[in-house]
Amino acid sequence: MSTSDSVGQNDLLIVGPGVLGRIVAEKWQKENPSCKIFGQTATTDNHRELAQIGIVSSLKGSRVDQKVPYVIFCAPPYHSDDYPEHLRVAASNWNGEGSFLFTSSTAVYDCSDNGLCSEDSPCMPIGRSPQADVLLKAENVVLEAGGCVLRLVGLYKMDRGPHVFWLSKGTLDVRPDHIISLIHYEDAASLAIAIMRKRLRGHVFVGCDNQPLSRQEIMDQVNRSSKFDTKFQGFTGY
Repeated sequence: MSTSDSVGQNDLLIVGPGVLGRIVAEKWQKENPSCKIFGQTATTDNHRELAQIGIVSSLKGSRVDQKVPYVIFCAPPYHSDDYPEHLRVAASNWNGEGSFLFTSSTAVYDCSDNGLCSEDSPCMPIGRSPQADVLLKAENVVLEAGGCVLRLVGLYKMDRGPHVFWLSKGTLDVRPDHIISLIHYEDAASLAIAIMRKRLRGHVFVGCDNQPLSRQEIMDQVNRSSKFDTKFQGFTGY
Protein backbone atom coordinates (compact mmCIF):
# COMPACT_ATOMS: atom_id res chain seq x y z
CA MET A 1 0.00 0.00 0.00
CA SER A 2 1.41 3.35 -1.02
CA THR A 3 0.96 6.59 0.88
CA SER A 4 2.23 9.13 -1.60
CA ASP A 5 1.47 12.18 0.53
CA SER A 6 2.74 12.97 4.01
CA VAL A 7 1.03 11.13 6.83
CA GLY A 8 -1.74 13.07 8.55
CA GLN A 9 -2.20 13.05 12.30
CA ASN A 10 -5.60 11.33 11.95
CA ASP A 11 -4.86 8.92 9.10
CA LEU A 12 -6.35 5.49 9.73
CA LEU A 13 -5.63 1.97 8.49
CA ILE A 14 -8.51 -0.52 8.73
CA VAL A 15 -7.49 -4.15 8.36
CA GLY A 16 -10.71 -5.89 7.41
CA PRO A 17 -13.09 -3.12 6.28
CA GLY A 18 -16.20 -5.30 6.38
CA VAL A 19 -19.47 -4.31 8.04
CA LEU A 20 -17.88 -3.04 11.26
CA GLY A 21 -14.81 -1.59 9.55
CA ARG A 22 -16.89 0.40 7.07
CA ILE A 23 -18.99 1.91 9.85
CA VAL A 24 -15.77 2.87 11.65
CA ALA A 25 -14.53 4.48 8.41
CA GLU A 26 -17.74 6.45 7.96
CA LYS A 27 -17.71 7.77 11.52
CA TRP A 28 -13.97 8.53 11.40
CA GLN A 29 -14.36 10.49 8.15
CA LYS A 30 -17.12 12.60 9.66
CA GLU A 31 -14.90 13.47 12.64
CA ASN A 32 -11.77 13.97 10.51
CA PRO A 33 -12.79 15.20 7.02
CA SER A 34 -9.22 15.78 5.86
CA CYS A 35 -7.83 12.41 6.93
CA LYS A 36 -6.85 9.52 4.68
CA ILE A 37 -8.34 6.09 5.34
CA PHE A 38 -6.65 2.95 4.10
CA GLY A 39 -8.16 -0.52 4.01
CA GLN A 40 -6.60 -3.95 3.72
CA THR A 41 -8.74 -6.84 2.47
CA ALA A 42 -8.29 -10.55 1.84
CA THR A 43 -9.21 -10.14 -1.87
CA THR A 44 -9.60 -7.33 -4.39
CA ASP A 45 -13.31 -8.07 -4.88
CA ASN A 46 -14.56 -4.98 -3.01
CA HIS A 47 -11.80 -2.49 -3.77
CA ARG A 48 -13.90 -0.48 -6.23
CA GLU A 49 -16.78 -0.31 -3.77
CA LEU A 50 -14.42 0.75 -0.97
CA ALA A 51 -12.93 3.46 -3.18
CA GLN A 52 -16.41 4.92 -3.63
CA ILE A 53 -16.67 5.48 0.12
CA GLY A 54 -13.19 6.98 0.39
CA ILE A 55 -11.12 3.98 1.43
CA VAL A 56 -7.80 3.41 -0.35
CA SER A 57 -7.49 -0.37 -0.52
CA SER A 58 -4.73 -2.96 -0.77
CA LEU A 59 -4.40 -6.64 0.06
CA LYS A 60 -4.14 -7.72 3.69
CA GLY A 61 -0.62 -8.43 4.86
CA SER A 62 1.07 -5.70 2.84
CA ARG A 63 3.23 -3.12 4.53
CA VAL A 64 2.70 0.59 4.08
CA ASP A 65 5.39 2.91 2.72
CA GLN A 66 4.73 5.30 5.60
CA LYS A 67 3.34 4.14 8.92
CA VAL A 68 0.06 5.62 10.13
CA PRO A 69 -0.96 6.86 13.58
CA TYR A 70 -4.20 4.88 13.86
CA VAL A 71 -4.70 1.20 13.04
CA ILE A 72 -7.77 -0.92 13.74
CA PHE A 73 -7.80 -4.64 12.97
CA CYS A 74 -11.34 -5.95 12.33
CA ALA A 75 -10.57 -8.97 10.14
CA PRO A 76 -11.92 -12.30 11.47
CA PRO A 77 -9.59 -15.27 12.02
CA TYR A 78 -11.12 -17.60 9.45
CA HIS A 79 -9.41 -17.79 6.05
CA SER A 80 -6.10 -17.07 7.82
CA ASP A 81 -3.31 -19.61 8.07
CA ASP A 82 -1.42 -17.50 10.64
CA TYR A 83 -3.71 -14.99 12.33
CA PRO A 84 -1.15 -13.70 14.88
CA GLU A 85 1.25 -12.98 12.02
CA HIS A 86 -1.37 -10.78 10.35
CA LEU A 87 -1.55 -8.84 13.62
CA ARG A 88 2.24 -8.47 13.63
CA VAL A 89 2.12 -7.02 10.12
CA ALA A 90 -0.65 -4.64 11.18
CA ALA A 91 1.44 -3.57 14.18
CA SER A 92 4.38 -2.89 11.86
CA ASN A 93 2.20 -0.42 9.95
CA TRP A 94 1.49 1.60 13.11
CA ASN A 95 3.81 4.52 13.88
CA GLY A 96 3.05 4.33 17.61
CA GLU A 97 1.56 7.79 17.90
CA GLY A 98 -2.20 7.36 17.95
CA SER A 99 -3.69 3.97 18.69
CA PHE A 100 -3.60 0.36 17.56
CA LEU A 101 -6.83 -1.51 18.32
CA PHE A 102 -7.77 -5.15 17.76
CA THR A 103 -11.43 -6.17 17.83
CA SER A 104 -11.39 -9.58 19.46
CA SER A 105 -14.23 -11.59 20.99
CA THR A 106 -15.60 -12.44 24.42
CA ALA A 107 -15.39 -16.07 23.26
CA VAL A 108 -11.96 -16.11 24.96
CA TYR A 109 -13.55 -16.01 28.43
CA ASP A 110 -13.90 -19.17 30.50
CA CYS A 111 -17.56 -18.49 31.23
CA SER A 112 -20.54 -20.38 29.84
CA ASP A 113 -22.96 -20.55 32.80
CA ASN A 114 -24.87 -17.27 32.29
CA GLY A 115 -22.64 -15.69 34.93
CA LEU A 116 -21.21 -12.19 35.04
CA CYS A 117 -18.20 -11.62 32.82
CA SER A 118 -15.92 -8.56 32.79
CA GLU A 119 -12.51 -7.49 31.52
CA ASP A 120 -10.89 -9.17 34.52
CA SER A 121 -12.69 -12.52 34.20
CA PRO A 122 -10.41 -15.52 33.57
CA CYS A 123 -9.80 -16.57 29.98
CA MET A 124 -9.79 -20.11 28.69
CA PRO A 125 -6.49 -21.92 29.21
CA ILE A 126 -4.50 -22.47 26.04
CA GLY A 127 -5.34 -25.87 24.57
CA ARG A 128 -9.01 -26.08 25.51
CA SER A 129 -10.51 -24.23 22.55
CA PRO A 130 -8.82 -23.79 19.15
CA GLN A 131 -10.92 -20.69 18.50
CA ALA A 132 -9.94 -19.09 21.81
CA ASP A 133 -6.29 -20.10 21.32
CA VAL A 134 -6.08 -18.20 18.02
CA LEU A 135 -7.67 -15.08 19.49
CA LEU A 136 -5.59 -15.09 22.67
CA LYS A 137 -2.34 -15.47 20.73
CA ALA A 138 -3.39 -12.61 18.46
CA GLU A 139 -4.28 -10.47 21.47
CA ASN A 140 -0.84 -11.07 22.96
CA VAL A 141 0.77 -9.79 19.76
CA VAL A 142 -1.26 -6.59 20.01
CA LEU A 143 -0.65 -6.03 23.71
CA GLU A 144 3.09 -6.65 23.34
CA ALA A 145 3.15 -4.02 20.59
CA GLY A 146 1.48 -1.50 22.90
CA GLY A 147 -1.93 -1.78 21.30
CA CYS A 148 -5.32 -2.33 22.92
CA VAL A 149 -7.87 -5.13 22.64
CA LEU A 150 -11.63 -4.72 22.40
CA ARG A 151 -13.43 -7.98 23.14
CA LEU A 152 -16.86 -7.72 21.56
CA VAL A 153 -19.94 -9.75 22.35
CA GLY A 154 -22.23 -10.77 19.50
CA LEU A 155 -22.64 -8.08 16.84
CA TYR A 156 -26.01 -7.37 15.31
CA LYS A 157 -28.09 -5.07 13.19
CA MET A 158 -31.50 -5.58 11.67
CA ASP A 159 -30.34 -7.92 8.91
CA ARG A 160 -27.35 -9.53 10.67
CA GLY A 161 -26.98 -11.35 13.95
CA PRO A 162 -28.19 -14.48 15.76
CA HIS A 163 -31.84 -13.44 15.46
CA VAL A 164 -31.61 -13.64 11.66
CA PHE A 165 -30.24 -17.18 11.83
CA TRP A 166 -32.84 -18.30 14.37
CA LEU A 167 -35.63 -16.73 12.32
CA SER A 168 -34.46 -18.59 9.21
CA LYS A 169 -34.70 -21.90 11.11
CA GLY A 170 -38.19 -21.35 12.52
CA THR A 171 -37.53 -23.61 15.51
CA LEU A 172 -34.33 -24.64 17.27
CA ASP A 173 -33.58 -27.38 19.81
CA VAL A 174 -31.70 -25.15 22.25
CA ARG A 175 -32.60 -23.66 25.62
CA PRO A 176 -34.73 -20.49 25.41
CA ASP A 177 -33.43 -19.12 28.72
CA HIS A 178 -29.74 -18.98 27.72
CA ILE A 179 -28.49 -15.40 28.14
CA ILE A 180 -27.04 -13.65 25.10
CA SER A 181 -25.05 -10.42 25.26
CA LEU A 182 -25.07 -8.35 22.09
CA ILE A 183 -23.92 -5.00 20.78
CA HIS A 184 -25.14 -3.13 17.71
CA TYR A 185 -22.61 -2.58 14.94
CA GLU A 186 -23.04 1.19 15.22
CA ASP A 187 -22.36 1.13 18.97
CA ALA A 188 -19.35 -1.15 18.52
CA ALA A 189 -17.89 1.24 15.94
CA SER A 190 -18.47 4.24 18.22
CA LEU A 191 -16.86 2.40 21.13
CA ALA A 192 -13.84 1.45 19.03
CA ILE A 193 -13.34 5.07 17.98
CA ALA A 194 -13.71 6.30 21.56
CA ILE A 195 -11.00 3.85 22.66
CA MET A 196 -8.67 4.90 19.85
CA ARG A 197 -9.19 8.55 20.73
CA LYS A 198 -7.94 7.84 24.27
CA ARG A 199 -4.56 6.77 22.79
CA LEU A 200 -4.16 4.18 25.53
CA ARG A 201 -1.52 1.46 25.64
CA GLY A 202 -1.91 -2.19 26.59
CA HIS A 203 -5.53 -2.14 27.77
CA VAL A 204 -8.28 -4.75 27.33
CA PHE A 205 -11.92 -3.72 27.03
CA VAL A 206 -15.25 -5.54 26.75
CA GLY A 207 -17.88 -4.14 24.39
CA CYS A 208 -21.55 -4.91 25.10
CA ASP A 209 -24.83 -2.98 25.29
CA ASN A 210 -25.34 -3.74 29.00
CA GLN A 211 -28.75 -5.28 28.30
CA PRO A 212 -28.28 -9.06 28.30
CA LEU A 213 -31.36 -10.92 27.09
CA SER A 214 -32.35 -14.55 26.85
CA ARG A 215 -32.79 -16.16 23.47
CA GLN A 216 -36.54 -16.11 24.07
CA GLU A 217 -36.58 -12.42 24.95
CA ILE A 218 -34.65 -11.58 21.79
CA MET A 219 -37.03 -13.50 19.56
CA ASP A 220 -40.09 -12.12 21.35
CA GLN A 221 -38.88 -8.68 20.31
CA VAL A 222 -38.33 -9.90 16.75
CA ASN A 223 -41.84 -11.35 16.60
CA ARG A 224 -43.31 -8.06 17.83
CA SER A 225 -41.42 -6.11 15.17
CA SER A 226 -43.11 -5.15 11.90
CA LYS A 227 -39.77 -5.28 10.05
CA PHE A 228 -39.78 -9.08 9.59
CA ASP A 229 -42.16 -10.96 7.29
CA THR A 230 -42.00 -14.26 9.17
CA LYS A 231 -42.45 -15.24 12.80
CA PHE A 232 -40.16 -17.38 14.92
CA GLN A 233 -41.89 -20.54 16.15
CA GLY A 234 -39.83 -21.23 19.25
CA PHE A 235 -36.96 -22.94 21.08
CA THR A 236 -37.60 -26.54 22.08
CA GLY A 237 -34.52 -27.39 24.16
CA TYR A 238 -34.47 -27.67 27.99
